[in-house]
Amino acid sequence: MRLTTLVRANSRIPLLQAVKTSAATIIAWFVALAIVPSQMPVFAAVGALLVVQPSLHQSFGKAIERSIGVIGGVVIATGLNMLFGGASWVVLVAIVVSIMVAWAARLSAGSSNQIPISAMLVLSIGAATPDYSLYRILETLIGVAIGFAINAAVVPPVILDPAERDAAALAEAVADQLDALAVALPSKQTRAERDSLMISARLLRPMREKAAASLRVAEESLTLNPRGGRNRERLLNTKKLLNKLGPLTTRTAGMSRAFHDHYDESLRSEASVRAIAEQLRRAAHDLRLIADANILDGMEPQLEEAPEAPMLTAPIVIHEPHPDHWILIGSLMEDLRRVREEITGDYS
Repeated sequence: MRLTTLVRANSRIPLLQAVKTSAATIIAWFVALAIVPSQMPVFAAVGALLVVQPSLHQSFGKAIERSIGVIGGVVIATGLNMLFGGASWVVLVAIVVSIMVAWAARLSAGSSNQIPISAMLVLSIGAATPDYSLYRILETLIGVAIGFAINAAVVPPVILDPAERDAAALAEAVADQLDALAVALPSKQTRAERDSLMISARLLRPMREKAAASLRVAEESLTLNPRGGRNRERLLNTKKLLNKLGPLTTRTAGMSRAFHDHYDESLRSEASVRAIAEQLRRAAHDLRLIADANILDGMEPQLEEAPEAPMLTAPIVIHEPHPDHWILIGSLMEDLRRVREEITGDYS
């Protein structure tokens, strides 16, 4: 089972991408064969195969990586061949020089691997084929150009739905945590209940990281994409929501931690605690309104209902707390103030 997980992905690549990769490889093979009939166009096919990626942004990056790697390897191999001739040890020197050049230039992993491979092939195969270096560069450029063109022409995917779903799920989870904290503050809590509240708060950060990763994938899918313009507003709405949710996640987890660590049974007798709990419920309500406005309206059509009004209004008035509680209440109030700022957008 452990070996299987190393070679198998959690899900298949889209069938469309598999078809595009196959088509690009076949077209690149025959185009390169027509231009350079004396060579089997393996490198054109490999170039096309590597360049077809899930997004045009990734395709462009692979095209640059492949081109730089091949040209760099050919230049290094040609230079070493001119200096030292065709001795077998020159291949090892070329590999080491290629690796060090890639390291010094801080090239990506794709280019860093491609340079020594190209240099090694030029010196081992190109020695018997005088035009091998030129053909290798030409074939590679043909392959990457065709791969990129096919990927751009055949329905480039727009991967926005996962980012929208993850952002909406995070917003709902933060709102649920605010509601749970509002219930816990003015009530008697057992140790198990406080631990459960803290565990749910800790789960917010992995959800935030997952949503941020989905947003990066969505941004890549729109870069250089002809369909990017019509979906740009959805991406901006999702990014706007996640910009709010980042600090809200931190503040909500902080309030949960403060309550967990400084709780005592007499806390529920504080009038300020009941007022804070009410504001937390209102914050949760308004956060759900923001999520609806930024995400749900851009997804499936919703049932037409009268829009709800925000519930957060003026800041609450805090009465002087008991000396044993002022640290917790002060901490909760500061975090609540910042939660309110993020939700209302009023930073004055």
